[in-house]
Amino acid sequence: MADFKTVSLADQVFEKLENDIIVGVYPRGEILTELKLVEELGVSRTPIREALRRLEQERLIRESGKGSVVLGITSEDLIDIMEIRQRIEGLAAYYATVKLTPEGIEKLKHISELQEFYCERKDLENLRQMDDQFHDTICELSQSTVITDTLIPLRRKTIRYRKLSIENPERLTSSIQEHKDILNAIIARNADLASELMSRHIIHAKDNMIARFSKHE
Repeated sequence: MADFKTVSLADQVFEKLENDIIVGVYPRGEILTELKLVEELGVSRTPIREALRRLEQERLIRESGKGSVVLGITSEDLIDIMEIRQRIEGLAAYYATVKLTPEGIEKLKHISELQEFYCERKDLENLRQMDDQFHDTICELSQSTVITDTLIPLRRKTIRYRKLSIENPERLTSSIQEHKDILNAIIARNADLASELMSRHIIHAKDNMIARFSKHE
């Protein structure tokens, strides 16, 4: 953790622990103690204590009296997250279309082209990044801080299953085509269609994630 410089140490410890819980480094049921984390991360108890407090607020852990029990993301959590995303990302696509700028069009087109490029090369890590950028850009183009602040933490909590989803070739191909269809609706300035296609895209992603979840619990 020697590279923790720009953001507060507590923030960085929180982000690392949050990510490690979400991706399964710390599985559901594992006990985390301050002493164990001090040894693993090489930082003092103060930032760890603050990070654990925030993780408890996020319902990723709970205090047991013997340490913090990892709760992680359950299948019920995943369903709830994706259903919330379905509604809010549909709204984000609607607003992004209504408030569309030429720069926004070019940015989305560039991301779509890169997705095809990385798909041909089976570059899964860059494909995951492009998927993030596509959704992040639509949030940005919606010009709604409420939408952005709501969606980013939810999307972060599904990172493990989004990675697994991208590893499914059929879903990957479908997802890229769905992004193209959303982009075309946005370019055509058809806000209702863009919203509908985005909602449908999230439903398909949810179905795939739930199927992958059952295999990796």
